Amino acid sequence: MGYPANGNGPFKFLIYGRTGWIGGLLGKICESQGIDYTYGSGRLENRTSLVNDIDTIKPTHVFNAAGVTGRPNVDWCESHKVETIRTNVVGTLTLADVCREKGLVMINYATGCIFEYDDKHPLGSGIGFKEEDTPNFAGSYYSKTKAMVEDLLKNYENVCTLRVRMPISSDLDNPRNFITKIARYDKVVNIPNSMTILDELLPISIEMAKRNLTGIWNFTNPGVVSHNEILEMYRDYINPNYTWKNFTLEEQAKVIVAARSNNEMDGAKLKKEFPELLSIKESLIKYVFKPNQKTAA
Repeated sequence: MGYPANGNGPFKFLIYGRTGWIGGLLGKICESQGIDYTYGSGRLENRTSLVNDIDTIKPTHVFNAAGVTGRPNVDWCESHKVETIRTNVVGTLTLADVCREKGLVMINYATGCIFEYDDKHPLGSGIGFKEEDTPNFAGSYYSKTKAMVEDLLKNYENVCTLRVRMPISSDLDNPRNFITKIARYDKVVNIPNSMTILDELLPISIEMAKRNLTGIWNFTNPGVVSHNEILEMYRDYINPNYTWKNFTLEEQAKVIVAARSNNEMDGAKLKKEFPELLSIKESLIKYVFKPNQKTAA
């Protein structure tokens, strides 16, 4: 059941994370759907500024797409731990708490990079981590803070936590896009992973808000796809001359500061709520590679 908040509209969305990738895309989706929305001007860690935003804007739902992932990548968080805590833990909790006080659902774009393959969820087994599973990956400080805050947010019945993984969009020029990232690397590992196709899933998150859905959701397309499978599609659809080299996790570890999460998420809960949801490989072709196709069909 959904949280007993504002149901049938008219909707008014308050979005945090205006300068971020997901926050920017959310605004565009609201425009295309004719949904009234405003970006929050308050700082997440400043409770008074959040209360002012909500009292002024009077939203029906709040979306949190603000957070520190680190630039150019999560290695930044290893040397900026206080800044990471301030936004990812203190800020997120403060917004959730203010929203609860005001009787508002908060859609929180979180991460699924808090798990890694283990004995009960072996690579290639098809056994994914479920929503109720306890995080088992704290190899990066980023992931550590995200697991902390997810655990605390379980107590907030007004929060919808969406576990995003390795986000991909049809904008192949965006440096945050997982495809763009790996296509620019000198070498890549080759491990099957669950991933999030934003073009398909962000509109679903808006529908989740309208339905007042709460709790934890694995916010990935069903199934897994490997680095090589993505780069093969990239070669076949975008650049027939593209080549790449693989290296092992051990070799990768020498060029990164923090370990990276690799896992499969169980997609059954989201698929049951949204039966039209495509598998990761179908979604990649439909939303990313077909619209960008440069090779002969």
